[in-house]
Amino acid sequence: MMRASEFARDRVIREANQAFKAPEPQTPTTDYAKAQRSFQENRERLKAQRLAREANAGMNRP
Repeated sequence: MMRASEFARDRVIREANQAFKAPEPQTPTTDYAKAQRSFQENRERLKAQRLAREANAGMNRP
């Protein structure tokens, strides 16, 4: 029968193996995918800026 310390040791070993596991090899990103990701990030940034401006303008109204 396994004792609690053995269970804890096994759990720690499993967690360490997961933490230090080699990352999955990523497929090379195409130029199209890079452009799409850049476009999405830029659009999100601009939307956040616009919403902040609109919220700030709403606060300044009497």
